Amino acid sequence: MLVLGVDPGSITTGYGIIEKTKGHLRLVDAGSISSPGTAPFYERIHKIYRSTMEIMNLYQPAEMAIEDVFFAKNVKSSLKLGHARGAALIAAVSCGVRIFEYSPLEIKKSVVGYGRAGKEQVQAMVKVILGLPKMFGPDTSDALAAAICHLNWTRHDGRLNRT
Repeated sequence: MLVLGVDPGSITTGYGIIEKTKGHLRLVDAGSISSPGTAPFYERIHKIYRSTMEIMNLYQPAEMAIEDVFFAKNVKSSLKLGHARGAALIAAVSCGVRIFEYSPLEIKKSVVGYGRAGKEQVQAMVKVILGLPKMFGPDTSDALAAAICHLNWTRHDGRLNRT
């Protein structure tokens, strides 16, 4: 099964495609969707939508794992994050991809074993779990961590096992 992990952000949105076959996780593709901070906000959101659609059309993932909304101190940043999430969610719905949302705590706990782990710890564990020769940047690593978290929560037959 192919899973797309997404770490939404209004300037940089990370993505990662992981395949799980016979209990083994394999990196298929990963990267980021970036726009200059000087680009109008609506253009950045549209680029997230278009790029996510392209990724889904290219790889045809069955499911998408995305970081759920969390509370932030800065309301404006939270709203922008919500818009970025919305662009990715609409792309998934448009492509018929099932959506699963996980809190940052769930993702970190699934990958690192500790829900308050730092970005560097997540990056290092993603590298180890996937057997990568190098670490990805934090946005891409967080997206891969979301996909790993999802694949850790699901059974081999694809049904959710979150009890």
